[in-house]
Amino acid sequence: MIELPDDKMDQMVKRFEMLEAQMAEGPDAETYVKLAGEYSDLEDIVKNIRLYRAKTAEKAELDSMLADQDTDAEMRELAEAELEEVEETLEGLHKEIQILLLPKDAADNKSAILEIRAGTGGLEAALFAGNLFRMYERFASENGWKVEVISQSEGDAGGFKEIIATVSGRGVFAKFKFESGVHRVQRVPETESGGRVHTSAATVAVLPQAEEVDIEIRNEDIRIDTMRASGAGGQHVNTTDSAVRITHIPTGVVVVQAEKSQHQNRARAMEVLRARLYDMERQKAAEERSENRRLQVGSGDRSERIRTYNFPQGRVTDHRINLTLYKLDRIMEGDLNDVIDPLIADYQANLLTENLEG
Repeated sequence: MIELPDDKMDQMVKRFEMLEAQMAEGPDAETYVKLAGEYSDLEDIVKNIRLYRAKTAEKAELDSMLADQDTDAEMRELAEAELEEVEETLEGLHKEIQILLLPKDAADNKSAILEIRAGTGGLEAALFAGNLFRMYERFASENGWKVEVISQSEGDAGGFKEIIATVSGRGVFAKFKFESGVHRVQRVPETESGGRVHTSAATVAVLPQAEEVDIEIRNEDIRIDTMRASGAGGQHVNTTDSAVRITHIPTGVVVVQAEKSQHQNRARAMEVLRARLYDMERQKAAEERSENRRLQVGSGDRSERIRTYNFPQGRVTDHRINLTLYKLDRIMEGDLNDVIDPLIADYQANLLTENLEG
């Protein structure tokens, strides 16, 4: 068993106690929110460290009792049974603390921008993109997060050709980040009279929502074009409708936003642009860190087929960790924890192995 770093754990406990004292002094609201955020980040690991140390002391007492020749047979038997229980608890706490000490993704606590686009499969792909969006909406609602649509392009028979939304709340990106990739669906379309199963797909991209302090966008690096948004046949949808297209010249990233308010369009487009550029920087840094080996679950490859939703069999398979669940109905209703939690656990296990090897 790898030794836990006592110095680092001491620092965390001291910092936690300092935050506790500062919050008790009644600072102004802004300072309190900042302190409370850090306090919340440390709370779980400090609780585990304290319990680990208490159990370590308890184990030392039991070891001493068992080593004492004067301990009678009945007490020895009780001590042996208790020691087995304490050692089991210590092993679990040791693993938990190791995971909590792993390097944190700086984006984990951020809100996210969710982009879903219909892929191969025509009308059915757009319907599936709609299903995925509703699935994520329900999952967000269960977690107390707010979903707000930035832009959408509806499919001809329902669903979406493309939909972009913000998912706001604490820890959103940590839960959503493994959803990026190609999602495949196998089912019989309502228009299919022969009962044949069709395969179609939608692409999901999840980007951490970036603040201005995360990524600087210089005015000279962007070109902003405004235009009248038009509908089918070139007719204006509405005389007040407008669209904004922002091009980031150094990278070639283009964001188009079309709503009624041109001012809001620009703000929304900048929000998406900032997230995409921030994500590009994160991907580049991840690739540099993982030149020789990659943590596959966290690769974020948008072209990778990550999951299949098979409706005839009621089955969902995540191909990255060979996970198969026969609860498709519940998953489509937003019950995603049984899919997401194993992905997080697998990522943490791989990261722990990398740290030990490195």
